[in-house]
Amino acid sequence: MNQRFIFAALLSLAAACTPAYDVVVVGGGTGGTAAAIEAARNGASVLVLEESPWLGGMLTSAGVSAIDGNYRLRGGIFGEFTDSLAARYGGYDALKSGWVSNILFNPAAGADILFNMADKSGVEVRFGCHPERPICHPERSRGISRSKGLWRLTLSDGSRVTARILIDGTELGDIAKQVGANELQDRVTLQDMTYVAVVKYYDRDVTIDKPEDYNPDFYKDCCSTWPPEMMLSYGALPDGHIMLNWPQGGNDIYLDYLDMPREEVYRLAKNRTLGYIYYLQTELGYRNLGIADDVFPTEDGLPFYPYYRESRRFAGRDTMTVEAASRPYDFDLYTRAVAVGDYPVDHHHNQNPRKEELSHLWHGKIPSFSVPLGVLVPIGVEDFLLADKNISVSWEMNGATRLQPVVTGLGQAAGALAAIAVKTGRHPSDVPASEVQEVLLDHGCYLLPFLDLRPTDPGFRELQEKGIKGEVKGTGRSVGWSNETWINPPSL
Repeated sequence: MNQRFIFAALLSLAAACTPAYDVVVVGGGTGGTAAAIEAARNGASVLVLEESPWLGGMLTSAGVSAIDGNYRLRGGIFGEFTDSLAARYGGYDALKSGWVSNILFNPAAGADILFNMADKSGVEVRFGCHPERPICHPERSRGISRSKGLWRLTLSDGSRVTARILIDGTELGDIAKQVGANELQDRVTLQDMTYVAVVKYYDRDVTIDKPEDYNPDFYKDCCSTWPPEMMLSYGALPDGHIMLNWPQGGNDIYLDYLDMPREEVYRLAKNRTLGYIYYLQTELGYRNLGIADDVFPTEDGLPFYPYYRESRRFAGRDTMTVEAASRPYDFDLYTRAVAVGDYPVDHHHNQNPRKEELSHLWHGKIPSFSVPLGVLVPIGVEDFLLADKNISVSWEMNGATRLQPVVTGLGQAAGALAAIAVKTGRHPSDVPASEVQEVLLDHGCYLLPFLDLRPTDPGFRELQEKGIKGEVKGTGRSVGWSNETWINPPSL
């Protein structure tokens, strides 16, 4: 038997032993987790690769456990998640523990709920695992390749898997960049990021050592608008913990993080947060307030990674803009709607040297809005989907689409699209939005942000279907931080 035959036989054997999945989701973040659950519920075999020990991304692993927006638009997986939180804590009123949000919770509780949802749906999860990165092993493969209609992934633990559909659910669009998707180049600057902390009161002095590069001037304005008690009650969680995610003289930091080594980003962002805690303890007298030791199973008690308000974004078959959100009927994107949001265009640039130039973006008023399916489908990369803040939206519009409920809804749409493509043997780019919309309506999702009827109300589905056909049209209005769209608006 010649060596060429033996080598070919070994390759065939290795291929036969490689686990094959319909869908592989890289990044168990907010969107990636929703995508995995939805794809599995629609019959696809699904694997999630998540580097941290938790699912949920910014909702859990990054500690942003105060949900921004969509309180009156709770449908689909997002509604299922919030209903589970309400059941755990004793009702929706119990979740209104801090004034920044109507839904707050312990990140560990959120991670537990999402894992249970994924597990019951049949999703396989590999924690502490990711595709091999080129920078780690430049002499070896890129970790992700494509041949004969399959994605082939070499993982950080040395194993290999294949996927019919690959979904990028990472925090920064790492996989889309790795496979060569076209990055949108309209970014003016990056939003401030935050290394969130969850703290609690102890019965003793828990003052930490002075952090590296501590500068009290960073924090001197933290109570210029609100007294300390209001500042801390901002992120009060229903179990007595406090989420520190304070933008005004708190733990926001401006870094050009997309092109920085991850370790350096973590170090600088953590030091800004530790400095904030040290300031609270030493300058404001909260010496018994310290990092909770019963939330994150990390050495320092901080989340697994920071909260990135902005990711790389990639050009898709649709691109969502502020103009389309403001004047939906001047565009046709609403006909392909798959997710909704009601948050304003909220940009964090207070730590940016250019903050005065960008100040108009801090609360850009738009009505509630829908996001079309095409933002999930990148141009030029087949059988590949986006499912987090990496979607095809303008830099300005990202200030509204980056919030947890919108990302959850878009992730669910990505999962539905992936499952339909697998089941019917088509590329995702060949699946019409109407087929995805039908599945989402089956699962109680909002396609359009009409507040007239809820998913459990008779006529909800018919209203949504008429809406995406343009047979009925809503009237949108900006009302503070929670914006609205109605077919028949109530009086103000």
